[in-house]
Amino acid sequence: MGKNKQRTKGNVRPSSSGRAAELVARESGAVPGFVGFGTTASTEPGYVPAVHGAEEIDNLVDADFRLVLRKLSKRDTVTKLKAAQEFGAMCQERDSNVVKGVLPYWPRIYCKMSVDHDRRVREATQQAFEQLVLKVRRSLAPYLKSLMGHWLLSQCDTYAPAASAACQAFSAAFPPSKQAEALGFCKDEVLTVLQDNLLKETADTLSDPQCVPEEEREAKFLRLLTSSLLGVKRLVSSLPQTETHSLRDRLTHLLNQGKFWKYSKHKTPQVRGAFFELVSSLCEHCPLVVQAEAARVSSTVLLALDDTDPLVLPPLWEAVLHTLSTVADCWSHVNVKKGVVPKLWSLLRDGGKGLATALHPNLLPFISKLPSEVTSPHLDFYTTFYSSLIQGLSSQRAISSPTESSAIVRSFIECVRYTLIQNTGEPEEPTLIRNMVIEQQLLPLIDSALGNSSLQAGPLFSLVKDMLVSWEKRAGLQDVGVLIEGENEAVFDRLLSDFWEGLRVILARRVTYEELEVNELEGMASLLQVMQSPDSVCRTQIKKKRFVKICFSEPESIGSPEEVEETLKHPQPVPPDLGPDNREGSLRSWHLEEIVCQQAQISYSYVNEKNSEKHLIYLSLLLQSFHTPEVFSRLLAASEEEKLKPKEDQKGTELGVGDVGPPTNPAVRFLLEHVVLWLRQEDRMETSYLVEMVFSCLRCCSNQETTRILNHVTTMDLKWAVLLEIINKACADAASLQACSDWLKGSVLGERLLGLAVELCKAGLKGSGTAPNKDSWALISLALSQHHDNEPLIGAVYVEKMIEKLHATLSAARGLSERGDLEPLVCFICDVASTFFSSVKHCLLLASAEELLLTVFTLTAQDHTLTHLSDSLLKKLSHACQTGVLSLVHHSGSVVKDGSFLYSAAFWVKAQLLTSALGVKSLQVLVLAVQRLADTLRSAGQRGSSLLSQFVSFLTPTQSEWITIRQALPPQWVRAPLLSGRLRVVCEHPVIDVWRLRGSSSLPAHLAVCALLAKLLYTSSSADVSDDQQGAAECSQMTDVKDFKHIVCEVLYALQWCVEMDGSQVLVTEYHTMLKEWVPTSLIHHLEPASEVLTTLYTRSVEDGGLWSLTLDSYIHNLSDSPDIIHSLCGSPDSLFPLSESTLSTLQVMCPHLTTQERERLIVLATSGIRNWQEDPSVSGCVSVLLCCLEVGSLVDEELLLAVLATMMEWRNSKEDWFLFSSDLSKSSATQLSLSVQMMRFLSWLVTHSPNVVVGSHWDFLLCSMLAWLETASDNVEYLWNPWVQLFVCESCELIVRLNQFFTAPPPGVADLMPSELLAEWNDFFVEGIYSLMLPLPGKITEAFAEPDDPLFPLAVLRSVGVALTYVPLHQLNHNSLPARFVADQKTNLPEEMQTLLNTLSPLLLFKARPLQLTVFHILDKVMSTLPECDGEGDNSKSDDDGEEPCLSPPAALMSVLSTCEELCETILSGLCVGEFAVIAPLSVEYSCVLAYLLAWKLLLSFFRAAPSHLRVQYSLYLKKNKTLHKLLLHLFRLMPDNPTYPGQGAESVTKETKTFFTESLSLDVNKRCGIEHELHHLACSVYYSAVQDLPAMVRLWWTSQEKRISHVVDKFTGRYVSSVLSTQEISSVHTSTLTFDSMTVKARSAAREVIATYSVDDIFIELVIQLPQNYPLGSMVVESGRRVGVAVQQWRNWMLQLSTYLTHQNGSIMEGLSLWKTNVDKRFEGVEDCTICFSVIHGSNYSLPKKTCRTCKKKFHAACLYKWFTSSNKSTCPLCRETFF
Repeated sequence: MGKNKQRTKGNVRPSSSGRAAELVARESGAVPGFVGFGTTASTEPGYVPAVHGAEEIDNLVDADFRLVLRKLSKRDTVTKLKAAQEFGAMCQERDSNVVKGVLPYWPRIYCKMSVDHDRRVREATQQAFEQLVLKVRRSLAPYLKSLMGHWLLSQCDTYAPAASAACQAFSAAFPPSKQAEALGFCKDEVLTVLQDNLLKETADTLSDPQCVPEEEREAKFLRLLTSSLLGVKRLVSSLPQTETHSLRDRLTHLLNQGKFWKYSKHKTPQVRGAFFELVSSLCEHCPLVVQAEAARVSSTVLLALDDTDPLVLPPLWEAVLHTLSTVADCWSHVNVKKGVVPKLWSLLRDGGKGLATALHPNLLPFISKLPSEVTSPHLDFYTTFYSSLIQGLSSQRAISSPTESSAIVRSFIECVRYTLIQNTGEPEEPTLIRNMVIEQQLLPLIDSALGNSSLQAGPLFSLVKDMLVSWEKRAGLQDVGVLIEGENEAVFDRLLSDFWEGLRVILARRVTYEELEVNELEGMASLLQVMQSPDSVCRTQIKKKRFVKICFSEPESIGSPEEVEETLKHPQPVPPDLGPDNREGSLRSWHLEEIVCQQAQISYSYVNEKNSEKHLIYLSLLLQSFHTPEVFSRLLAASEEEKLKPKEDQKGTELGVGDVGPPTNPAVRFLLEHVVLWLRQEDRMETSYLVEMVFSCLRCCSNQETTRILNHVTTMDLKWAVLLEIINKACADAASLQACSDWLKGSVLGERLLGLAVELCKAGLKGSGTAPNKDSWALISLALSQHHDNEPLIGAVYVEKMIEKLHATLSAARGLSERGDLEPLVCFICDVASTFFSSVKHCLLLASAEELLLTVFTLTAQDHTLTHLSDSLLKKLSHACQTGVLSLVHHSGSVVKDGSFLYSAAFWVKAQLLTSALGVKSLQVLVLAVQRLADTLRSAGQRGSSLLSQFVSFLTPTQSEWITIRQALPPQWVRAPLLSGRLRVVCEHPVIDVWRLRGSSSLPAHLAVCALLAKLLYTSSSADVSDDQQGAAECSQMTDVKDFKHIVCEVLYALQWCVEMDGSQVLVTEYHTMLKEWVPTSLIHHLEPASEVLTTLYTRSVEDGGLWSLTLDSYIHNLSDSPDIIHSLCGSPDSLFPLSESTLSTLQVMCPHLTTQERERLIVLATSGIRNWQEDPSVSGCVSVLLCCLEVGSLVDEELLLAVLATMMEWRNSKEDWFLFSSDLSKSSATQLSLSVQMMRFLSWLVTHSPNVVVGSHWDFLLCSMLAWLETASDNVEYLWNPWVQLFVCESCELIVRLNQFFTAPPPGVADLMPSELLAEWNDFFVEGIYSLMLPLPGKITEAFAEPDDPLFPLAVLRSVGVALTYVPLHQLNHNSLPARFVADQKTNLPEEMQTLLNTLSPLLLFKARPLQLTVFHILDKVMSTLPECDGEGDNSKSDDDGEEPCLSPPAALMSVLSTCEELCETILSGLCVGEFAVIAPLSVEYSCVLAYLLAWKLLLSFFRAAPSHLRVQYSLYLKKNKTLHKLLLHLFRLMPDNPTYPGQGAESVTKETKTFFTESLSLDVNKRCGIEHELHHLACSVYYSAVQDLPAMVRLWWTSQEKRISHVVDKFTGRYVSSVLSTQEISSVHTSTLTFDSMTVKARSAAREVIATYSVDDIFIELVIQLPQNYPLGSMVVESGRRVGVAVQQWRNWMLQLSTYLTHQNGSIMEGLSLWKTNVDKRFEGVEDCTICFSVIHGSNYSLPKKTCRTCKKKFHAACLYKWFTSSNKSTCPLCRETFF
């Protein structure tokens, strides 16, 4: 089958086996039962049934369903699970007619899958079946009998989700009314399936042993057994009685089988549990069948009482009870004494084995069904029964589980009640049983419970009380009507007497016990309280439990267990009254009160005689429930003898209270004579129980008596903690509060508390060092709090006086805060204030309350370094302030009045901002406090927003105040915009101290005010809106504020001031960062209406200029999308003339935004002013305006430029002092310096943009002026502290740079117009003049300003000078005119001029000024390539005969700097391991040290690269000996980033190759401002790349010598980022190399990373292949053999070894290694012998020939090889002949 055609989905043609079956059916008319096919005799047709016409039947099934049915028959669990889910989905989606076609094949599949081993498959099968049932409905009926058996089994599945799904499917198929009928229809088939499972099937018959594991087979069988037993139970219980009778015979047959009864002892608990459930159901629904098997049932059930498995015990005891009810003679079939009772006793003694909640509720019905012959002798039986029950309470499980313990106790009491009811007769045995139960069981249990807290918390006491109530009813003590005939009143009366007498003895014994514990006394009190009022103590702890209802043989109408059970299950609510009452259910006997009186008297005697604290607590607990006159009278009677002997401290109390005589109320007498005395005892720590006793006494008093008594107690010298407890108790509930209200609001308590407040405040201000009394402050806080009806707890007049005192104290404490010991006082006042603000309505209508709130606010708004308050206390103060402000807003008007809290707070904050010296931290504290206040106002709605607007208006300075604080800003902001050319301003500050900006600890007032207003105005009023809505809400709220545009302008001004300060002060930088976080710049610049802000800024710029112009410029740049608004600002340019400082600054800002016509007009006006310089005093401003127009690209006629240039030349003749040639710039004004600067800028612009205008004499004027200005600058270095002098020097250097650029590459066509001799004059005269002045300039500047961090340091000048010096020509450096500078003992071969240059400039590499360091680097880098030439001659004088390899030092000046930097870097990087990235702050001291170190190495590597091979070896030996390179590499792997990705790459880097610091060239621009944070990383990578490129052998040697961790880090980094770049360059250098060889050709293959060298001489042909490793240059290059002709094998191997050695150990490129190898081979062919140590003619390191000859064997060796041989072997013999070498 399938050989010719592939079987696919939808191929409905049956397989060959199906066609064969069909053929057999046609021929014989019968179909054999093929495996896998259904037979005609079967009632369960299989899929693809082999019957006649099967193909037609098969076609009735949808193709998709056929595929799913095939999947359902698979063995794989996942396949079946997915198929079942798919089947259910298809049944839900497809048409019902299509689904009905599946029904003939579904029963077999369902019956198989419903018992599948995997529970997920079973659940999915039932869910799919539900969908099938919902779709086919009644069409399922013909197949119901074949399905119902396994369907019922599935409903009893042990996997609950599968069983639930099966039940849901059954409910979907049949409504509840039809379910029994459906089961009855299929009952025989169902029972057949279940009986087969129970009696016939085994684990091996259910599953194939060859395919299914034993464990899986056993689990399936056990599950099927359990389900079958439960299925029989479900079937029996679900069928109606008539249907059950019809199954009697089949059920009898089942019960006759011995295998069935063996399931009661099955090893699996689930099976045993299901078995006993089935027995219970049979007893209930088929009693006749059970009675027929009475012997088996009785023995099986009753003898299994020791089965304590949690799955078995509940159904077992259910079966026990059903057996007792169904089988009348069940006890005759078992041996009770040996088989049943011992097991029961053991189970009870163990507390039910942890199953008391399931077992013990069955004990009462169990013993009620025991016949007398089983329980006889009755006394012994009940004694053992109850003893076992009580012993069960001591089991570990009962002790640890309150639920278990409660179940045992409840069962015990129920059985006791039943036993006593059953034994009310007068004969001797019932009497003995009653006495035994009371005296030996019940009372001992109560006695033990008094010392057991777990039993006290249980239901024991309440159950005993209920039992006593029942006895009183039966004794006739309760008013329940006529008793039923037969009730024995005397018996129950005697029972009550015996119980109370026994209880009295127990309590009396316990209360007099010397070692009595407090918990035992509490238990005794709890017992008596329960007897009095059980609902208040234990009733709430009783949970609703499961109860078993039974029917006794004798009906009882009163007090029967059923009624008691109902009482327990549904307790009636009882009003909580502590006094005696006549409620139904309360005890009526006098015994309880007698016991209480006795206990109270004994306790009193112990308190009085032995001062027992425990008995006093016990007495308090008794009086809480039993505060009756009788109890108090008995207590007073007990103290009569002592009253006859009055004591001194009792005289006052005996006289009564106030003017009233001695009280007649016993409760009042007891309170005054005893309780008050106990309260006054000083050594008493705990008084809460005494306070309870006070209120127990007061419950027997009227309101007037209560007030008088409490007033008397208040005036007594009691502890404040006692008074606090009394007030708390009085406020505990509404009734107590009402009774004590007159006392609380009275003058006695008010004056007492006011005095306490005064006392506390005085003590706190003294700062005695002792902790304040917490109880006292808590008492004040409670007194100021609000409780009921929005009224203060005490009198209002006392509240106001207390608040005034607290405010005065807090104000005084703020002034004394530096002492640091007042925090406890402030903390307590804060707590009191917070409570007062939050609880008392309209509290802030008091003036003292507002003053207190203001003081709290000021404390939160001050830095804790000033107030010395902790963070936790500040949080408390903030919370109190917030609470007070909310109360203020909700209960005040919408207008801020003079003197109110908000008014005073605003002016206090304003004073702090304007007059106090605030640092950033102090300002943050103040702003955040005001912000919290503002947020609190915003949260209060519209009224709060209105108050906030008024508050902000009070905060905002007036215009005169703004001007004052603006003018107080330091003027150092001028330097940055002046030197950058953004501002052309002239302001006279000639004093050096003005520019010496030092670090300050306080911010200018203007900055502080702006920060606060910005934070307030730019904070959203709602946090629950979207971003767009939030922004709109912010803008709306801000623009509604009065003078909003002026505030915005001032904030912009402050921001611009911070920008211009350029990080020159740490405090300003911190402030700027903070302000940008609080107020995003983008938000400020996009506020509406922008036109108003812009107009205001423009007006202020025109009026004041300066920083306002820069602020306007910044604002305009952020409004570039609104050109119309900008154009409308200024009208005609003529309006700004004549020029002033402010209008000039404004014009400079507005010039780029003017129209072409307006700029042309400006040029005309400026040129006119320049020409008429005699009449126009603002000629400098005119030049500035002209330059502004030129710089923005305005077109100017050449005649105008020539006219301006001619005018300047005229000035040169008539006004030479304007040019400041050879002037003392310290005496020059800013205006004079500004004019020279403008002329320099104009000349620079001409050279760059219009050099064709400059002709003839113009060049002489320009060049001579430039040189004269430079000379002036050089002579005035000491005055560079002045920003205008710095600007003068910078512009001079800029002019030199422009001239250098011009003469280096003149623009096309301009060279022809220049004078013929101009270029020669420039090169021969002017260049020498320029750099003879400029080369000493860096040294002069560093000598005049030695401290780079000094605010006066001219960094901008160094930057400009550095840029100019980068153009210095090499010949000028070689023949410099620097003053000679030499160092003693410095070995050098350099010329004096060169050595002077190095000694002068090299130390400047260490100066902490980046522009200077880079300038020195660029200068020295130009001469590095010429220095090795000076060492070339000295090398010839050295001889290699000395043995040791010679080494040569690089330039000593450079090595000295390198050594110093090396030590500094060691210190900086000492804490980091190799591979850890060092984070160095840009432009810090560490940054300068590391930069100098890397630049020095950059110079050294340039020097090394320029050296010839033989010198390079000597230099490398020097580096190796000093381990300089070793240290460098260790430092580099701390400085290079882990991921050296080049910054600034966008999304395109994903598709392109990622740029790194190794692929991109390094730019060391002196004038660089941006990206400095990455410069050090890039430089470190560049140095490492140069090191591995120029010194590969030394790097390789270092790498192999490192430990494993370091070598792994280096190898990983180099292989990932460096090797590919370096290999590509090496291969490229081979391609582009200009080095040529005779007889050898070199080629390179880039893709294969190979270099091929071919050497041919005469008949000899050699080809070598050099393979670069992946981690090049760390890994050694591999030399492989190519073709060879005419070379011996040994010689070939020697040459390969030589080339490999040269490439591995020489510091150079591949081409240099090949050149060395070729020279070696050439020497070999010339007849020079090899050195037999290294097998080379030319030494691999020093390139020498073998010259040392052995006198014995005549062999020659390299001197270096012999030296290494002698030192390593410790011998002086020839390596070949072993003779002494000499």
